[in-house]
Amino acid sequence: MTTLAIRPETAEAENVATELVRAIDLVWQGICRRHPDVPDIMITVGSGTMGAKPGQTTFGHFAAARWQRDGETLPELFVSGEGLRRGAAATLGTLLHEAAHGVAHVRGIKDTSRQGRYHNRKFKDVGTELGLILEEDPKIGWSITTVPPSTAAEYAAELEALAAALVIYRHAEVHAPSKPKSSNLAVAQCACPRKIRVARSTLAEAPITCGQCSEEFVAEDDE
Repeated sequence: MTTLAIRPETAEAENVATELVRAIDLVWQGICRRHPDVPDIMITVGSGTMGAKPGQTTFGHFAAARWQRDGETLPELFVSGEGLRRGAAATLGTLLHEAAHGVAHVRGIKDTSRQGRYHNRKFKDVGTELGLILEEDPKIGWSITTVPPSTAAEYAAELEALAAALVIYRHAEVHAPSKPKSSNLAVAQCACPRKIRVARSTLAEAPITCGQCSEEFVAEDDE
């Protein structure tokens, strides 16, 4: 099942939007055929920069149990409209990345921490299984995603259909200049979410863990 979070005003725009979602769905179904643990999803396409920090873009996310269909829940696959301008291969990388989160969810694997931002080695293992090369980022873990030539060749038919549909992408949100923040105390949040104010030097010395959810407190402006 698929959905698109835009409302085209013309028949031509509607055809472009329909073909885009159809191509994304085609790729996802191809991933499912190759990896049976990848779940069925609802597809949404929208802004990956709205609410984000200037210069940052969310390319995609996988969220379990976001949709209801009769008596069952379905996960959501979000695809950033801004990220589509990177082309078919990078978009395939996003879909395989989110499929890896889906596999981890199905298998009951805890593949992230810090409110889903930090990707641990278990995520790296699943992503590698799905054909990705994953490199480590100091802040968000094993999240830097590359599609190697062997995986691109395996998905050649899906990539061709996706490339034909990528004739549209979303412009990034324009952010107003932000006010300078005081650097004395950081507002840190856990997964509950609970918030504390703490000196940055104290937060840097060692992780501070919430006694309720067992997740680390992370400074909000470091997310």
